[in-house]
Amino acid sequence: MTTADALAALPTPSLILDEARMLRNIARLRAHLDGLGVALRPHLKTLKSVDAARAVLKGGTGPATVSTLKEAEVFAAAGVTDILYAVGVAPQKLARVLALRARGCDLAVVLDSLEQAEAVAAASRAAGDRIPALIEIDCDGHRAGMKADDPALVAIGRALEEGGAALRGVVTHSGGSYGVVGAQALAAFAEQERAAVVAAAEALRAAGLPCPVVSVGSTPTAHFARDLSGVTEVRAGVFVTFDLVMAGIGVCTTDDIALSVLATVIGHQRERGWILVDAGWMALSRDRGTAGQAVDQGYGVVCDAQGRVLDDLIVVAANQEHGIIGLRPGSAAALPELAVGAQVRILPNHACATATEFDGYEVLPADGSAGLRHWPRFRGW
Repeated sequence: MTTADALAALPTPSLILDEARMLRNIARLRAHLDGLGVALRPHLKTLKSVDAARAVLKGGTGPATVSTLKEAEVFAAAGVTDILYAVGVAPQKLARVLALRARGCDLAVVLDSLEQAEAVAAASRAAGDRIPALIEIDCDGHRAGMKADDPALVAIGRALEEGGAALRGVVTHSGGSYGVVGAQALAAFAEQERAAVVAAAEALRAAGLPCPVVSVGSTPTAHFARDLSGVTEVRAGVFVTFDLVMAGIGVCTTDDIALSVLATVIGHQRERGWILVDAGWMALSRDRGTAGQAVDQGYGVVCDAQGRVLDDLIVVAANQEHGIIGLRPGSAAALPELAVGAQVRILPNHACATATEFDGYEVLPADGSAGLRHWPRFRGW
């Protein structure tokens, strides 16, 4: 069976992963960070697949980043032994953290308050296991974390070290970088990210506390950082597949996007300029991350079945199981003739949100071999 035949035989909607593009994206970031002398700790929240993770993790054992304990549990069971759980830890989750550590996974947690630090320290004492924790630093006012010059920083570090846990370092994430466009602006956010977390590390060390890990990370800043002095590792996740949001801010092009949703044409509303497909927001997600960008991509950019972008064709609206394809507003292009039963592929706004709608990837092999491979993925917390 040829690859074209294999695609035609898939039920739709299906999630397609172009392995060649994925491997190219991974190689690009690794080469950039190697040039800056900093290690990559890939974020696996986009992939949520053991098969896919093996492509991005060196040696398959880590280091890795996750956003849920379910991810940590699945990847640890698959042999990943060095994991950072990079969401502020809730005290109720510490039993699961300790269970993973007891099974041989070096799982570290993130926190940004004295209350969390005291809970981690108490759990560490009770279990006789010094849970490693990184203090989250707010580098751009985007989300969680504390300012690098907050006096409570040292108090939190001492609560961990003296209370029975382990202060492993500091961590930050420049979520604000998703809101700017172009190399210069992204490089400025990367430097802001670096400066904040390095300042926090220096403050902890000046107080006599250890700070072996200085961790930064977002896909935009990872690609445009020019100097990572003082940083020990970079975290990034969506770089593996990229998406339209990343293309919209200049981190990649649509030719780099490795993820797409295969859909089938199920009807037309010709007087409205609509083509209906069987992929609605249950397949594409409701994420409209490009709506605030210079080019609004609707619910996704439409390609032919081979993955070639069709001029100015986007998913203009989405119901639960119906996607409505039309020309971008203001376009002078002609609406293509797509017969009922024809297949299209839709590039996602946000790879994480789209991928989570599916139980697995249908993989286009990088070696050009015929047919497809199936990589299961998982969901949950």
